Amino acid sequence: MKKQFSSLLIIGLTVLFSCQPENKEPGDFNILPLPQELEITGVSALDFDDVKLYYSPNNSPIPILSKSTEAFRPAANQSKAQIIYMIDEDLDISPEGYTLEIQGDQIAITGKDQAGLFYGFKTLEQLIIDAKEQDARLPECAITDFPLLSYRAIHLDVKHHLEKTSYYYDLIDKLSGYKVNAIIVEMEDKLKFVRQPLIASADALTIEEWKDLSNYANDRNISISPLIQGLGHASFVLKHDKYKHLRDDPKSDWAFNPLDPETYEVQFDLYLDAIEATPYGKYLHVGGDEVHTSGRNSGKPAIELQLNWLNKVSEFAAEHDRIPIFWDDMPLKHAGLINAVYNRKMTAAEVDELWDENEHKLVEFLDLFPKNCIYMRWNYQSPNTPGNIKAMDWFRKNGLQVMGATAGQTRWTLMPQRESNIENIRDFALSSITSNNNGLLLTLWDDDSPHFELYQRGIIAFAEYTWTGEKRNKAAVKSAYRQREFSHELAAGEFAFVDELEGPVAFWRDVLMEGGVRNQLVKKKDKGILNIIDLPEKTNKGAWSLKYADRLEKVTQNLEATEAIADKIEYMKANSDRNDYSLEVYEQVNELVRFSLNAMLTLKEYDQSSDLNKENMASEKVKDLPEEFKKMRARFESVYGQSRILDKPDNYILDQDHHNHPGNQTINFDWQFIGELLFLEKLGQTLSRNN
Repeated sequence: MKKQFSSLLIIGLTVLFSCQPENKEPGDFNILPLPQELEITGVSALDFDDVKLYYSPNNSPIPILSKSTEAFRPAANQSKAQIIYMIDEDLDISPEGYTLEIQGDQIAITGKDQAGLFYGFKTLEQLIIDAKEQDARLPECAITDFPLLSYRAIHLDVKHHLEKTSYYYDLIDKLSGYKVNAIIVEMEDKLKFVRQPLIASADALTIEEWKDLSNYANDRNISISPLIQGLGHASFVLKHDKYKHLRDDPKSDWAFNPLDPETYEVQFDLYLDAIEATPYGKYLHVGGDEVHTSGRNSGKPAIELQLNWLNKVSEFAAEHDRIPIFWDDMPLKHAGLINAVYNRKMTAAEVDELWDENEHKLVEFLDLFPKNCIYMRWNYQSPNTPGNIKAMDWFRKNGLQVMGATAGQTRWTLMPQRESNIENIRDFALSSITSNNNGLLLTLWDDDSPHFELYQRGIIAFAEYTWTGEKRNKAAVKSAYRQREFSHELAAGEFAFVDELEGPVAFWRDVLMEGGVRNQLVKKKDKGILNIIDLPEKTNKGAWSLKYADRLEKVTQNLEATEAIADKIEYMKANSDRNDYSLEVYEQVNELVRFSLNAMLTLKEYDQSSDLNKENMASEKVKDLPEEFKKMRARFESVYGQSRILDKPDNYILDQDHHNHPGNQTINFDWQFIGELLFLEKLGQTLSRNN
């Protein structure tokens, strides 16, 4: 029998021993995700560079090796091999599970299946990396490991921009190392559709390119499935003149008319291309969230229109051997139940009372809920509210499949906040395990388009909690993140600059403007400049500093924080063993924040200049701000551009942008700096008037 989770024994990863071979010190082996059972009993006879040869007694195929292990070679016989591996389908462990034992000068890895064997080698890879970094021998240890959730998927949202294709291959390598086994790609127009070619962006990847990525991922135990938006979120289709007649509201490119047969002809064509591009995908995510359709004023209730649409697309999915996934929010909203899902103040009794009053609005249409569909209950901040639990229970109670969706990025500007949303990721993972759900999705929305490297800590927390459950606290998970991503030497809490950067980034968003309007500045166009802060007046010295006194105090505090962060990042870049690029991205985030903060202090210096000489000196600093910004932006784009395609094609058609997504508001990369650009424009106008 597989040992129960509650009785698993974890012995600390750092163990002190009285006698070490050749004075080798014990290492700190910080495996991520943490194995279910890990016992370290001593230090083996194996240095990291001793591990070279492998042998399989039952001729099990060797899994795909990584850059750290690709030098491994087959041995002529078992006695010469350091690694003895096999697949044993009778191994009493869950699918994807494995055992790993190191004793003396041999390593034994047994996988329940090919995926389990692959993950056993991935754990060995981490042990070897840690031993090499610390000049330590591999530990003598016994590991029994398996996932607590079988489907561990991250969301790759490419609707507003693409990375360079090589980045996706590197990402797949990294995800597989952390035992993530699925990706749901929100494609929109980034697939070069064959059946509806007008919809594809000029820079879209072809079906063959997506298929190559899918093949590469499948070899590493990652299945890629597509998300093709409908009934709503359809602007990428309905913005084109050719498809305007399919709009539910002729004035809006947001939603399809669910009563028009051609709606399904178009959507099914997109599905067919996406299915072809993801040959190993198990699912077809059809979207369906945040939409209220009228069927061109048909008189049918919105919930009926949506469920009729869902039945048709679910039937299509089944015909093509895919399981449909549907965001579940709209039926709950139409029934008057959605607020309870997110309201942390509602008690269980209050939630039950609300359901007693409104559940009939769902039951009335229960026969229209397709049974082959998975209803994805997304909740990014409060997964353990009684309302969220009640909603998931309702689907299960009525014989419907349900799966959760948490988030590592929502509408946070420039970088994820709330410690990468780790607590909520943990909570939804643990509740999914307790409820015997088969999986969880980590959404990573591109709405505000931070750099993907900034999502990695959230991804790693997701990998930890969905595989292992909660075996170590949040601080320990963050430490493991720093060790695995950068170096053993950088695992300590003193290098936790990511948390320290959140405050300055949150403050930066609106520091140059009045109110939280950065996401709408492009859409306001000429009015956008009116949302920029006032500037000092030459004839009213001191008034500006007085008006913004509270803000300027926070500017000073946040600038001090960014200076300390800059020093930490510089030190980490000099001492990291890998992923310098991630540190460089964080460095540019910090520098963009620092530009805006320093601009405020430059204005303060001018406003408080007490004589002509100081005023002239301060005035020159003000005049230098555009050039300083130009240099900062060039550095920023140079770093981001190493992995990211910054600009959209020249012929790209921007849609109506109903939800104010910054990355969807300009063809070039101006949207990233829109607050600074409008600030400098206003500054230029002021300088021109003063001259």
